[in-house]
Amino acid sequence: MRLPRLALTPGEPAGIGPDLAVQLAQQALPAELVVISEPGLLEARARQIGLPLTLYAFDAGAPPQPHQAGRLCIAPVALSTPVRCGHGDPAQARHVLATLERATAGCLAGEFDALVTGPVHKGLINEAGIAFSGHTEWLAERTGAALPVMMLVAPGLRVALATTHLPLRAVPDAITRESLTRVLTVLERDLRQRYGLDAPRILVCGLNPHAGEGGHLGDEELRVLVPVLDALRDQGFDLTGPVPADTAFTPERLAGCDVVLAMYHDQGLPVLKARGFGEAVNVTLGLPIVRTSVDHGTAFERAGTGRAEVSSLRAAVHEALRLVAVR
Repeated sequence: MRLPRLALTPGEPAGIGPDLAVQLAQQALPAELVVISEPGLLEARARQIGLPLTLYAFDAGAPPQPHQAGRLCIAPVALSTPVRCGHGDPAQARHVLATLERATAGCLAGEFDALVTGPVHKGLINEAGIAFSGHTEWLAERTGAALPVMMLVAPGLRVALATTHLPLRAVPDAITRESLTRVLTVLERDLRQRYGLDAPRILVCGLNPHAGEGGHLGDEELRVLVPVLDALRDQGFDLTGPVPADTAFTPERLAGCDVVLAMYHDQGLPVLKARGFGEAVNVTLGLPIVRTSVDHGTAFERAGTGRAEVSSLRAAVHEALRLVAVR
């Protein structure tokens, strides 16, 4: 089999993304790693944190070569303006999105086998006048995916989301019978196809406290969740729920499932990050490409200090390699 070739976008250039790319480059990998960024940015950051780095140009026509420690293959994308390490600038938004455009186009064309993304700063991109709610939604639009599903993976735990980056007051209206059916269908299909699970067991959280308490604490469970779960069970889905979210993550519950579906971002992800922060990986399901990402933000205060922790990016790379191997 051909050696995998991964595209890596460091994300916000003033944050820790470039640090992480340089740190990751210090270890050999059983794949070719192509960083899509400004060469001078990575060279400057390597000097700043005191790590050796030799860059060489990406050649799409050459067969992939295993990544060697201290070397980094690069597909250059120019910066929009000079970078001040630790100081975000909305002017860099177009550079950030240009790296994503290059990587995504390469994945769709078969040039890359997977995309691994570093942290971006959503606020800075929006300050530049570009509507951006997150990688998940942006990638879905660029790849023509009808519905992306955000799932985070930590050692011993997977948590998927029925809704992604929404204000809390918008969540109940976003959970409809149609949307929940589509999320569960994508989740079940990708757990089969990408994770090799023959019969994925999905534990579904309720939206309201106590999963609605029989309609006394909200009726979304009775109106939306229960009918959808019953209909999908009739199609052969292995579904448990809706269960109260405050007991969904007990050891007994988790022992009987392969993934927990939370209804909104901060219902499920605090538990996952408390359990595996720094080792968790964000995986976007429902795309025609493999995409993984770190579980943290840009950490401007650590950029260029040598104190950035590379473990989540390393885990994202290895998760991408596992998904490519299954595919």
